Amino acid sequence: MPSSVMLTSSRASGPQSPAAVSTVGLRKSYGDKTVLDGIDLRIPAGSVFALLGPNGAGKTTTVQILSTLITADGGQAQVAGHDVATSPDGVRAAIGVTGQFSAVDGLITGEENMLLMADLHHLSKREGRRVTAELLERFDLVDAARKPAQSYSGGMKRRLDIAMTLVGNPRIIFLDEPTTGLDPRSRHNMWQIIRELVSDGVTVFLTTQYLEEADELADRIAVLNNGKIAAEGTADELKRLIPGGHIRLRFSDPSAYQSAALALREVTRDDEALALQIPSDGSQRELRSILDWLDSAGIEADELTVHTPDLDDVFFALTAATVPNQPTQPKQTNQPKETAR
Repeated sequence: MPSSVMLTSSRASGPQSPAAVSTVGLRKSYGDKTVLDGIDLRIPAGSVFALLGPNGAGKTTTVQILSTLITADGGQAQVAGHDVATSPDGVRAAIGVTGQFSAVDGLITGEENMLLMADLHHLSKREGRRVTAELLERFDLVDAARKPAQSYSGGMKRRLDIAMTLVGNPRIIFLDEPTTGLDPRSRHNMWQIIRELVSDGVTVFLTTQYLEEADELADRIAVLNNGKIAAEGTADELKRLIPGGHIRLRFSDPSAYQSAALALREVTRDDEALALQIPSDGSQRELRSILDWLDSAGIEADELTVHTPDLDDVFFALTAATVPNQPTQPKQTNQPKETAR
C-alpha cells in the first residue's frame, strides 16, 4: 500500500465547490514526537468530511489547530476563507466545535446552558431566548429544558452540546468523536442530526473511531496514520484499495454455468451452488464488461453480487505496521459486504 493515496471520484469532474477548510503541509510536534507531518486537506462547503485514525494519530490535534485552540508549527490552514494563524477571530466567528467530552455544565439546566451560550455570542436577551427555544425544540429537549443537565442521558447531553454549538449559527462545525460512549439508538439519532445540518448547508468536519459512522455520513474520508494522510477518497473508493473484492455470478441452468466457467478467466468455481467468483474491484467498468460479455454470449446469470472489503479492512490495512510500499492483506475474519445487482 503506498504511503499516501489520493482518490478522485468521477463525480468530481465538474467545477469544484468552494473549500470550507483547506490545509497545505500542516505540521505539529510535541518535543521529539511528530504528530502531524505535513498534511494536505481540501473540504468542500456543505459536505461531511471524516478524519479517521488510531488513537494518537493526530485527529484531535488537527481539529484544535483548525479551530484556533493551538497553533501549528508549519504549513498553512484556512477555515471559512480565514487564515487560522493571521485571522483567528474570523475563523472563530464562522465555526462551532463539539468535543468528545461534553462542554455542558451539569449543575444548571439545559435552558440555562443555552442562554449562557447566547450571552457569550452577545445576543440580546430577546434574541437569546428565541434561539434557545427554537433549538431546544429542534433537538427534542423541551421537556427536559428546566431540569439540571447532570440528569440527562448521554445522548441528551450530546444533543444539548450540539444545540449550544449552533447558537452562533456556524457554517462549519467540528465534531470531535461526537458519539463516543453513546448507545446505538443515540448514535443513530446523532447521525440524523448531522444529516439535517448538512442539508441546511453546514459543513461538518468529523473525527471518529467508528468506521460505520464514517461510512454512513461522510462524503469523503481521510485516514491519518503516523502523522500523514495515508489515503483519502469516498468510502467506496477506499474500499477498492484493498484486495479481496470479487463479483459472484450464480446460475440455475447448469449448461449456462458450464459455458461461463469455461469462457471466463481467473474464475473460482462452486459446482454445487452453480456459482462463479471473479476477482474484481467492483468498478462500474468491470461490471459493465461482464454484463456485456454475458449478453453477447447469450448466457443468463440469475444473480450478480458485488463483494467489496468493508471500511474496517481499509482501516486495518492502512494503519498496520507494515514495510513501506508493501500491500497489506485484509483481515480474514470479517465477512465482505455484499451489494445485490
